[in-house]
Amino acid sequence: MSTNAVKRAKGDVGANKAQMDRRLVWIMAVACGLSVANLYYVQPVLADIGHEFTVSFDQVGILATLSQLGYALGLLLIVPLGDRYNRRTLIVTMLCAVTVALIAMATAPTLPLLAVSSFAIGVTTVVPQLLVPLAASMAYEHERGRVVGTVMSGLLIGILLARTVSGVVCANLGWRAMYWIAAGLMVLLALVLRFLLPPDRPRSDMSYPQLLRSLWSLLRSEPGLRETCVFGAMGFASFSAFWATLSFLLQTPPYHYGSEVAGLFGLVGVVGAVAASFVGRLADKMEARKTVGIALLVLLLSFGIFWLTGQFIWGLIIGVILLDLGAQSNQVSNQTRIYSLNPEARSRLNTIYMVSYFIGGSLGSFLGTYGWSIAGWSGVCAVSLLLITVAGIAYVINMRRALAR
Repeated sequence: MSTNAVKRAKGDVGANKAQMDRRLVWIMAVACGLSVANLYYVQPVLADIGHEFTVSFDQVGILATLSQLGYALGLLLIVPLGDRYNRRTLIVTMLCAVTVALIAMATAPTLPLLAVSSFAIGVTTVVPQLLVPLAASMAYEHERGRVVGTVMSGLLIGILLARTVSGVVCANLGWRAMYWIAAGLMVLLALVLRFLLPPDRPRSDMSYPQLLRSLWSLLRSEPGLRETCVFGAMGFASFSAFWATLSFLLQTPPYHYGSEVAGLFGLVGVVGAVAASFVGRLADKMEARKTVGIALLVLLLSFGIFWLTGQFIWGLIIGVILLDLGAQSNQVSNQTRIYSLNPEARSRLNTIYMVSYFIGGSLGSFLGTYGWSIAGWSGVCAVSLLLITVAGIAYVINMRRALAR
């Protein structure tokens, strides 16, 4: 990074911090929630899409996997540009692009075209991962955890309420209507952010190929980043395995519920997501690695409850609260940690972490639907517990290494 770029970055950070107030933090949180929701509208309506196209549950489940794979690709190829170009301009451009993808999803006449549209939605829904590092850069160090936690609360509530809204809209207007509504929201959001976000100057003079090559260098040089990638990927894999298969469970005995009920479980999960802001404050006061360990234990407990009491609605409710509390605590703690590693490379650090995160999500969606096809709900729970166990083993190994230093 050149001396001029460093000076521009420092000057810009100072200017942005002057403009960073609670109102802007909450606007960014709402923007994250509305934009990330595009990835999750499909999950509670998979069964309805399967019925329309007369395909099996495991075949239609590929839509959830493709959207997350597309998101991982978008994170890898687009988010690093946040260190090179004006992030406000990049955010508005991507909102326009995802609008086109959403319209394609709403009008797709065949399952293959639906799959392509789902992948395109994933690639272009990268706005949250441009907004979160922008918020972290604009915050003072002593309050970074709180700011990231607040913005992440908006993002995570958006993930959960997307399922609720999608389920209700599908039950009343059909699943395609949801994507028309989402396209309209993205146009509105593009207009709002164009005028409310502060200007943001580049923090790097690297060319695009150099930015991509630097991702590998950062991964090699930052052991803390490698740790968080494993914790984030496995935690989100278990989270995705549950949500990709919940609508299947609720349409079988003893439930026989429709997509709107699957979506309503998102409201239950909001209880856990609201805790993200609190966890961010906690991560400001204690080592973020410790809060990750607690989060993994909560995730493990949630799937134990799902396995033992999944045939009871009260068991699902308790499990969902714990699942979302654990998943969001894991996410906020990990991101608070990586943003403290290298202030001049936050977009790229976020890229590496979130690519691994959504590769984990894609793996979880695939393994969850596969586990369902093999052994039903028990298969889903077994797969999820295995994924969390992998994260737990990595956590213990890294804690021992840290104590030995």
